[in-house]
Amino acid sequence: MLARHYGFTDEELEFIIHYDIKYRMGKEDANNEGRRMKISRYRELSGAQATSQPGSHGRVLLNRLGLTSKRALDLAEAQALARVQETYYARLTAKTRFTAALVRQMHQDWLSDIYEWAGEYRQVELEKNGFRWPPAERVADNMLDFERDILRQYTPCNPASPDRVAMSLAIVHAELLLIHPFRDGNGRIARWLADIMAAQAGYPAPAYGFSGRGSKKRRADYLLAVQQGYLENYWLLARFFEEAILRRREPDD
Repeated sequence: MLARHYGFTDEELEFIIHYDIKYRMGKEDANNEGRRMKISRYRELSGAQATSQPGSHGRVLLNRLGLTSKRALDLAEAQALARVQETYYARLTAKTRFTAALVRQMHQDWLSDIYEWAGEYRQVELEKNGFRWPPAERVADNMLDFERDILRQYTPCNPASPDRVAMSLAIVHAELLLIHPFRDGNGRIARWLADIMAAQAGYPAPAYGFSGRGSKKRRADYLLAVQQGYLENYWLLARFFEEAILRRREPDD
């Protein structure tokens, strides 16, 4: 829906179309295939968004806690997210319409004790396995388009059948992840937003199943569904969300 606004070249769109195939390739083959699209990871090698924590050997970003271990930093981020989610569930209502500014505020409230750039749009270019997200310089405009064309239409998320609610979640989720507005935490912000939208519609938060038995397959299914969502093929991601919602509603054995 918004992909045409996001600055992809024809070559990059072709890469996205076949990205699921390349994802299954061996690391060496994937690197060779994606080399033609490699860019510098950072637009400018300066500033907090492009700086690693001293003593971390480049494994973690510069942070206010002085943490050098990825495991410790991941734990700090998870604990901070759990705390802020409680406050937002108390503040937001079934009538809350999300905006770009509110998404930024969520990110800031979550990570402000950890990163100085919390709530700021990314100033660095991001790429993974040869795929690069839209340029940092376009993030602000892309988020305005996202607010106008997606958030205004699909939030608040009104009560409906599980499949219709899941489709709303899928569209918002895929489009936000395609923009990738923040230096870090994009996936978690997108899933948090999906959780709130599900609650607005009267459903429990999706059970993503990213840990425990069967988690490897569910992660792979989720990644493939997101990639298809980048191409406006939302049905696979909608099915993932519908199954995740229904899984949460199933009684414990």
